[in-house]
Amino acid sequence: MKIRKGNINLYDTLFSGQCFRMNLEEDNSITVVIKDRVINIKEEDDFLVIDSSNMDNIENIVREYLDLDRDYDLINEELSKKSILIKNNLKLIDGYKILKQDPFEMYISYIISQNNEVERISNSIDIICKKFGKKVTFRNKDYYLFPTYEEIKDITYDDLKEAKVGFRDEYIINALNAIKQDKCFLEDINNMSSEDAINKLCSIKGIGLKVASCILLFGYSKMDVYPIDTWVKKFAIDNYKTKDNINVIKNIMKEEFGSYSALAIQYFFHINRNKKS
Repeated sequence: MKIRKGNINLYDTLFSGQCFRMNLEEDNSITVVIKDRVINIKEEDDFLVIDSSNMDNIENIVREYLDLDRDYDLINEELSKKSILIKNNLKLIDGYKILKQDPFEMYISYIISQNNEVERISNSIDIICKKFGKKVTFRNKDYYLFPTYEEIKDITYDDLKEAKVGFRDEYIINALNAIKQDKCFLEDINNMSSEDAINKLCSIKGIGLKVASCILLFGYSKMDVYPIDTWVKKFAIDNYKTKDNINVIKNIMKEEFGSYSALAIQYFFHINRNKKS
């Protein structure tokens, strides 16, 4: 199937650190495992060419996942008024999108991501998926879906040791226990303000502001959050002459960029990465 791609840079979006289950193929297409299916996507002129293990409702699935229906040009125009760095580097962020991924997968994946490298994160997630997720065969290759809560709720410390998550094992168990105690835990977050949602997530031992913000940004499309890591701290200190304090930096981003704080932070990281490459 072909769909009009609009303004998206597929590679930059999928390989920007937002997701952990993607593979670049020899034909420059990208295969991703999302929700209940495996999807292969390739840019071809003004179109995205889509193939999948499940073609049901595929256009809507892809459009939602890639956030194709949001007017990023309008958002970038507004952000350019607030940041000279964004204004001067629009070409470097052109086509960059925020992926809309499964909230439960983001909940577990970003706990695993703490103080971790992308390759190790992906490896740990793959081990968990192979042991607990549903197998899907696509183009003569086996893939494994991210397990549902019901499939993973009884995971043990030994399972997590096998997955090489390290000290994060306790945090994952805590996160699963929160859902055991409140089956609507993740669903309720969707209806909360971002501030209340961050507080709810941070009430779980092992989840701090950065992880909570990533869960909300990539799982719920809440763009007024603060995925502040070591690099963002350095950026803020250098460009805003502020203290090395996560709450001070959060307040600066909130005051400067408001409802698009998270997107601005992602842009800053992406601009820096593209300038180095």
